[in-house]
Amino acid sequence: MNPKLLALYGLKWNPFATEIPIEALYVPARVEDFYWRIEQGLIREGGFAMVHGDPGTGKSAVLRLIAERLARLPDLTVAAIHHPQSHLADFYREMGDLFGVPLRPHNRWGGFKALRENWFAHLDTTRRRAVLLIDEAQEMSPAVLSELRLMASARFDSQTLLCVVLAGDARLPEKLRREELIPLGSRIRTRLVTEAASRDELQACLQHLLDTAGNASLMTPALQHTLCDHAVGNYRMLTTLAAELLAVAAQRDLPQLDEKLYLDVFAPNEKPIPRRAAARR
Repeated sequence: MNPKLLALYGLKWNPFATEIPIEALYVPARVEDFYWRIEQGLIREGGFAMVHGDPGTGKSAVLRLIAERLARLPDLTVAAIHHPQSHLADFYREMGDLFGVPLRPHNRWGGFKALRENWFAHLDTTRRRAVLLIDEAQEMSPAVLSELRLMASARFDSQTLLCVVLAGDARLPEKLRREELIPLGSRIRTRLVTEAASRDELQACLQHLLDTAGNASLMTPALQHTLCDHAVGNYRMLTTLAAELLAVAAQRDLPQLDEKLYLDVFAPNEKPIPRRAAARR
């Protein structure tokens, strides 16, 4: 958003944009619990974790929280897959790029060995596993998921070399029920299901966004309640509605966002029915 428009409302940033600072993310208690299990358990013992739920329920925000918090820990490698749709050759190329290991995709055994040696060295040095984050994991092919499972285990499956966090929609747990992926599904140690938010959670999220952005009174309480009622439990829909209202309010140079603005922007334009047409009905 234009800095002049931010200054109009005394905002440090647009609270409804997708790229907000990490401190502006609303973190429910169950997400804090999930992160604690990752930090205190999986990066020390290794293994797979999974986040899944409907679109707009906060999966990507959970991964961002994990990535930014873990990156603050000393001597911990945190990497993220950016192209989950890759086939095996491109998957190896991306893994080599992420972990700084020169790989030749046509030599899969050489790549397999080089990556594992890198992870063994990291584990010996830090006593913690490298972390691999994968968003939209439901797009990964079964062959790539199976390869990742094999790459991440050693000593007849008694030692894990990576901490892998998979995130995806409802297709992800369904995919892991496929016969060839049951071995991976059975290794999911920590799970977080992101569900439709309650009205109180939406209200807490909205208030947190406003507080951290620097203007807790940007919206009237009545408008906040209206937005929470119409967001149908979806954080993304909540911020999308709020962003549209903020843009219109800035265009109109309004001092505060209220219910009247909501009705002006989102209520259908109801044209009066002519008397003769009403009589015929």
